[in-house]
Amino acid sequence: MKSKPVIQLLPDQVINKIAAGEVVERPASVMKELFENALDAGATQVDVEIIRGGRQLIAITDNGCGMDHDQALLSIERHATSKIRSEADIENIHTLGFRGEALSSISSVSRFTLITRIKENLSGTEVQIAGGKLLSVEDIGCPVGTRIEIRNLFFNVPARRKFLRAEQTELSHIRQLFLVHALAHPTVGMSLKVDERIVYQLPLAGKMEDRISELYNTGFLEQLLPLDYSDSEYTITGFAGLPQTGRKDRQDQYIFINGRPAAAPVVYHALNEAYHALITKGRFPAVFLFIEMEPSLVDVNVHPTKKEVRFRRPNQLRDAIVAALQKALSFDSINPESFCDLEEQRPCSPNVENNTPPAPVRPTFETQKKMDELLVKSEVIKPSSPQENPPTQASTSPWGWCRIIGQMGGNYVVLETEDGFVLMEPRAAHERVLFEKFMAAAHKHTLQKQGLLAPETIELLPSDAQTVRDHLDVLQELGFGVSEFGGDTFIIDALPIYVQDGPAELLLVEIARELERSGKKCGTRELIQEKIAQAACQTAVRIKDQLTELEIEALVDDLAKTEMPYTSPRGRPTLIYTSFTELDRKFSRD
Repeated sequence: MKSKPVIQLLPDQVINKIAAGEVVERPASVMKELFENALDAGATQVDVEIIRGGRQLIAITDNGCGMDHDQALLSIERHATSKIRSEADIENIHTLGFRGEALSSISSVSRFTLITRIKENLSGTEVQIAGGKLLSVEDIGCPVGTRIEIRNLFFNVPARRKFLRAEQTELSHIRQLFLVHALAHPTVGMSLKVDERIVYQLPLAGKMEDRISELYNTGFLEQLLPLDYSDSEYTITGFAGLPQTGRKDRQDQYIFINGRPAAAPVVYHALNEAYHALITKGRFPAVFLFIEMEPSLVDVNVHPTKKEVRFRRPNQLRDAIVAALQKALSFDSINPESFCDLEEQRPCSPNVENNTPPAPVRPTFETQKKMDELLVKSEVIKPSSPQENPPTQASTSPWGWCRIIGQMGGNYVVLETEDGFVLMEPRAAHERVLFEKFMAAAHKHTLQKQGLLAPETIELLPSDAQTVRDHLDVLQELGFGVSEFGGDTFIIDALPIYVQDGPAELLLVEIARELERSGKKCGTRELIQEKIAQAACQTAVRIKDQLTELEIEALVDDLAKTEMPYTSPRGRPTLIYTSFTELDRKFSRD
């Protein structure tokens, strides 16, 4: 007969191993916990050493405040921490770590060495632990700060060690984690040494853009737009990538909540909403998003490894992120004074009488993907001979001097600019022009209706009828001429001009259901964008249409006036720019 189960307390060593199963998933998890402790200690320099993907060694050295003899011994105890004191502190966390589980859990599944010293003491303390057993505690000479060495991770848990991935896989996780912390803390110098080879040597940057330039290629920063938004509860800064930074995963999307790298579904939903009409579905632009808020508005204690956070007011945060991104991605918000030629110190005031146009702006970095040169105020002119000089009269077009060469292959328009040439795809360009015209009308509530030749009477299912009835005012604002006829029957006598060719009943029900599912504010915005994008694609010029010279000129001028001239509403590029510098390099010209 099977004996009855007996409840008993587990030994500390078993408890630590269970906790390690949550905290220590892989070598990168160990590095994360130690890195956060170094930053919380006020370090201005953090150095990481990795051998064999972290299996053999993970060592982190910092110049933080360090610990004395007693504090060093206490740090390896379970739930011992300097970061919270009471239950109330859990709701107001300002540090990266706070649970006090990291060192005890890590030391229970590794050969652990802690070397630390505070500024006031002449000698430091060395603590050695193997598999959770304290081996030695000695005084030692060392610099101020802390060094922790983790050797032979999971040596006493062979089942966990067996499930570690290949060294390169584990190393890729470590490098990605290092990258995240480097971006989160540009004011801290950092280095990463892998198998005795320096991979990253990052000096104290001070500015986010300096750290991005150090971690990415030189032209990447030129494809980012600064974020600067604040309201009563949230402050959002960082950088938003242009559509051409999109990739098939979120690898280049970094979210920081009060300086803490984190993830949350509501943030990703806001990113998707803001970029909905700028980039094709399934691609994700680069974003460096720093969100500051009161600690009481975010719960960082949701996940054992603090990977995810939860917000007290997710809807308000989503709206704030969308507003911040839309502000950054709107070219109307760019200050024209930023395009002055600072070297020649020419005035930017429109009241200055000067017939000589300002010198064309040349970007700090040459790049084939971004076209900052084309954002200078100047004039779009008709085709002329290549020997003609640039125009001398300024206008409101966002092109720096531009000359239309003609149409190539029946598919593409060739434009010459001051510093290179542009290939424009007419259909994608026309889609963008139509889309923004319709969007402007939608935001101003001046959407045009197309009356039906004969009003349609439709009878809906009771649930759909109630949904339409609840959102009747919003549907009318969107351009539907719809009214109740009695019971579950409605009369439709007009449709929005951008969906005039669609089946009235299906459109009405589809939009009403989406409004019910998403809420009026969010649903209206997304639906307007999606429907207008579809209408723009249907109405745009066909790719084989041979445009006349005047039509090309009008299209170029209209595209120049849009807020996002680089992509169609479906995310396809409208323009591809190549600089003369790039051509000189390809033709090996000095």
